[in-house]
Amino acid sequence: MRLFVALDFPLNLRETLAPLFREKIPGAKWASPEQLHLTLRFLGDCPEETFEALSSGLREIAAPPFPLALQGVGTFPNPQRPRVLWAGLEAGPELYALQNQVEVLAQDLGFPPETKAFSPHLTLARLKFPAPAETARFLMKYHGLHSPPFRVEDFHLYSSRLSPKGAEHRKEASFPLGRGSSP
Repeated sequence: MRLFVALDFPLNLRETLAPLFREKIPGAKWASPEQLHLTLRFLGDCPEETFEALSSGLREIAAPPFPLALQGVGTFPNPQRPRVLWAGLEAGPELYALQNQVEVLAQDLGFPPETKAFSPHLTLARLKFPAPAETARFLMKYHGLHSPPFRVEDFHLYSSRLSPKGAEHRKEASFPLGRGSSP
């Protein structure tokens, strides 16, 4: 089972992002607005016993609800050779603390440490080949992207199945914030 831990987003935020998904950028494979999420930790293929231990550990995470807001757009790895278009998130220390607790649990369960620094973003599109001019126009047009803050009240464990149409995500379990027993 291919797993990841993530946050969901409210419908009104998806509506705020809708115009971005209609942009024409050569070679762009746009994400499905229905599957938008913020990955806290990608885990990959996991055996059933790891799934149970992971679910149990996630249930014990104690973190308060917190606000998030959309804040700008950007690219990975850089604007000169864009491969991913993303929408940024304005986040406080609560998001980073939650992500750290998930990372510590993953390592405690034997997953290797994450090698990249956590960078809160929503993947909007993957680019098959760089399109610097079109990407630059996109970045200029949406550089001021912002949403009112919304409250994150839970996080989720997802499974992901790869298909010819792309990854299909299924919510396996949800974990409310503001509960749990670990610090």
